[in-house]
Parts: sequence; C-alpha cells; structure tokens
Amino acid sequence: MKLVSLVIIIGFILLYFIDSAFKVSMFDLETLIHSGMRFLAGFLVLGIGVFYAHQIKLKYAVGLLLLLAIGDDIWDYTRNIDSFSFEILLHSLYMLAWGALIGYLLIKQLMNGTRGS
Repeated sequence: MKLVSLVIIIGFILLYFIDSAFKVSMFDLETLIHSGMRFLAGFLVLGIGVFYAHQIKLKYAVGLLLLLAIGDDIWDYTRNIDSFSFEILLHSLYMLAWGALIGYLLIKQLMNGTRGS
C-alpha cells in the first residue's frame, strides 16, 4: 500500500502544478465533476478492465473513453459551458492516466494481498 499512497501523493502534487500552469480552478464544481469522471473512467476502464483484468481490449477501451468524453463535452455544450480547450484536454488526459495507474496498482495490491493469505 506504500506504493499506492506514494502515487496518490505524487499525483496530487503534479495535479497542483498542472492546474497552476494551465490556470485551471481546482475547486470549481465543473472542474471537480470533469476531473472525477475522467479519474473514475481511467480507474475502472483502463486501470482495472484493461491493464489488470484484461477483460477489455485497449482499442475498445479507448473508444469507450472517447464516447464518454465526447458525450460529456456535448452535455456541457447544451448547458452553455465552454470546457473544450487544449488545457482542459491535457488536464483530462492526466486525470485518465493517473486514475488508470492508481486503479492498476490498487487492484494488483489488493489481489496479491488476498492470494497470499
């Protein structure tokens, strides 16, 4: 669990610097919703479904994530929220990657811990 904790702490530090560099408000409700959705999608789809369990092929996972992201952007467009910019795209990619890494490490740690018992 030390590795998972280390990745979470380093991830938050990097997130702070990314948000500062791109001038993204970290505690804005829209940003929290977008970041949480991207993180959870990376955690579940990429981290667990693709990299750990190998239940989903990578190309299908990428297609699913693209559909989720496009659907989210369309939903924002209908609510007149402009969240489509290069900075937000990079922020979203970071959240996906961070979620995938934590998802993979956490499930690997949990499954290895239960197998050894």
